[in-house]
Amino acid sequence: MIYYLFDYINKVFNPPGFDVFRFLSFRSALAAITALLLSFIFGPKIIAHLKKKQVDQPIRADGPETHKKKEGTPTMGGLIILVAVIISVLLWSDVKSIFILLVLFATAVLGAVGFLDDYLKVVKKLPQGLIARYKLLGQIFVGLMVGTAVYFLPEFALYNTQTTLPFFKNLNWDFAYLYIPWVVFIVTATSNAVNLTDGLDGLAIGTMIIVMLALAILSYVTGNVIYADYLNIIYMPGSGELTVFIAALIGAGLGFLWFNFYPAQVFMGDTGSLALGGAFGVMMILIKKDLLIPILGGIFFIETISVIIQRLYFKYTKKRFGEGRRIFKMAPIHHHFEQMNWAEPKIVIRFYIITIILAILSLASFKVR
Repeated sequence: MIYYLFDYINKVFNPPGFDVFRFLSFRSALAAITALLLSFIFGPKIIAHLKKKQVDQPIRADGPETHKKKEGTPTMGGLIILVAVIISVLLWSDVKSIFILLVLFATAVLGAVGFLDDYLKVVKKLPQGLIARYKLLGQIFVGLMVGTAVYFLPEFALYNTQTTLPFFKNLNWDFAYLYIPWVVFIVTATSNAVNLTDGLDGLAIGTMIIVMLALAILSYVTGNVIYADYLNIIYMPGSGELTVFIAALIGAGLGFLWFNFYPAQVFMGDTGSLALGGAFGVMMILIKKDLLIPILGGIFFIETISVIIQRLYFKYTKKRFGEGRRIFKMAPIHHHFEQMNWAEPKIVIRFYIITIILAILSLASFKVR
């Protein structure tokens, strides 16, 4: 909203210095700073309110022993991120942009689904929270809306069902009539993957910040005709506006990490993890880099795969030997390292390092082409 005000002042009165608000880099910086400050302002208030209402994260009885000391820590801290991101984006982005509208829609809806899940678990004391199929319906709904928009809207007409193939030059993949189901799969997978990763203090949000730093570069070059042509990637006019959203998410994430790093004062909960995972997937879809998700979001991918492998192997061995066996000491895989007596901050920092390496590899994939 402030963006439109300053743009109007610049066009009508042309005062010196106001022209700077046209630039994505400047508005992105303002969005990041605004979101960070909002996190610091609202964070303690939200945490205090959650404590007052005894919105405490349930600790799994079959979880690591070290997690028992976390009992009493409030959850639903994803509200801090959502408030900071949404306000910052509304202030500093072009909210008429279809790219901003779609990612805001996905973030808000999945945030609402996660909030309902957390509310049922910690307030209504329903152990399973929101029934899995209802949660899945929310994810499918978002995927259908985003997929349909990209498939039919004129802003995406030139490359609506196509996506960039990493490491390959002059080659895009066309999903054709399978595109909308593919988008549904991506949104569901990424939102669940971040949810699974949110098991250690600072792990999910810190990893997401690193991923967003790389994604900011990807969205900027995808929306810039010169850079897109130089890197020989799909050019999506207007997609650079996503940089403002990503910057806001980075600022909000840093603010949340202040309260969430070990020992955490608050947990993200499904309120934050489903929203962040969905936003990540939607933005990768919008800039036509969705096939890069297993690399850039490698930690989220590995966490998910570890759970799938563990469950399939357990069922297979139980059927064959009459007793279920495990590959990992515990899944998701970050719990496996906890069971190996790795300190929680050690696991988190090493996962950060791996994410940085994967982010560099993701960026390098376009130069390799």
